[in-house]
Amino acid sequence: MPRNDPYAQYNFLLEIDGLSVAGFTEVGGLSFEQDIIEYREGADTATVRKIPGLRKYGNITLKRGYTQNRELWEWRKTTIDGVTERKAGAIILLDEARQPQLRWEFSEGWLSKYEGPALNATANEAAMEAIEIAVEDVRLV
Repeated sequence: MPRNDPYAQYNFLLEIDGLSVAGFTEVGGLSFEQDIIEYREGADTATVRKIPGLRKYGNITLKRGYTQNRELWEWRKTTIDGVTERKAGAIILLDEARQPQLRWEFSEGWLSKYEGPALNATANEAAMEAIEIAVEDVRLV
C-alpha cells in the first residue's frame, strides 16, 4: 500500500485574473465558516434545533518580495478611486514533482488592503509587501 504523506506547504502557485504577479512567499486566510441559526419548535420545550445560516469566507492574505511591478498597487487603487475591480483566481498546492494536487478557487475578489514594505537599515532581509483579497466565495475543486 502506498504511503499517504502530507503535501509540503512551500510548493504552491497563485493565479489571479489579468495579473502577471508571481513569486508569493506566503498565502493565508483560506478559512470558511457558516453561522448557526438556533430555534425551538413550538411543541419542543427542551431541545434547540440548529440549522445552517450565512456562509463566510476569510480574506486571503498574500506576501511577496517587493519589486518594480505595480500591478497589485494599481488593483488596490481601483477601490480607492471608487471603481472596485473584482477578480477571480486560484491557489494551487503542488506535490514534490510540481504537479497540481489541490486547488482553491475564489471569486468576486477585490483588494481590501495593501501593505508596503517595513524598512530597516540594520536588517538584511528582502523588502516585503502584503495584500488582502476580500472574496465572496471559495471552493476546493
